[in-house]
Amino acid sequence: MIVDPSSTSSLNVYKLLTGSVVPRPIAFVSTISNDGVPNLAPFSFFNAVCAEPPVVSFCPGVRNPPKDTLANVKATGEFVVNIVGADIAEQMNRCASEYPPEESEFEASGLTAVSSTVVRAPRVAECRVNMECRLLRIVEVSPKAMGASLILGEVVQFHIDDSIVDEFLIDPARLDALGRMGGRGYTYTRDLFDMKRPR
Repeated sequence: MIVDPSSTSSLNVYKLLTGSVVPRPIAFVSTISNDGVPNLAPFSFFNAVCAEPPVVSFCPGVRNPPKDTLANVKATGEFVVNIVGADIAEQMNRCASEYPPEESEFEASGLTAVSSTVVRAPRVAECRVNMECRLLRIVEVSPKAMGASLILGEVVQFHIDDSIVDEFLIDPARLDALGRMGGRGYTYTRDLFDMKRPR
């Protein structure tokens, strides 16, 4: 099968991308509006960018009106990336639904909002890793229907459950993060193995 994206529907291109680029980490992004309403949404177009300074990225898709996450990041310049553990998979999935801006996904999902120490956006108490971020820049990648914006944020504070970390190494078994596959698929990060990098 050879596919030319320029002559293929964007939905089918999306299926190919999300089915091939797997597993993808999930950014469970919490923000707050200028009116003080907390928002919480998962994004699987997410990754770390660099360590000096520590920068992460995620990509909200094009919506009209824009997704609350994107609107809040633009308005406040802040957000928190929370790492999703397998124990809150159902609650995370509830937050993927469309809620009106005045309704908080924290309440809808039953997850607990706790104060951050540097940014205004709350953290998710049930997540074992939270990264408080300040906006570095937003790159409007494409305004088309299946387009997206790339949000880059500098991590200004880490919150890590003491039980999962030893000398700055996070135990992946205790983190028990979820990964995103194509379609409705998710994966556990439990079947692990090590390989020594060649010199």
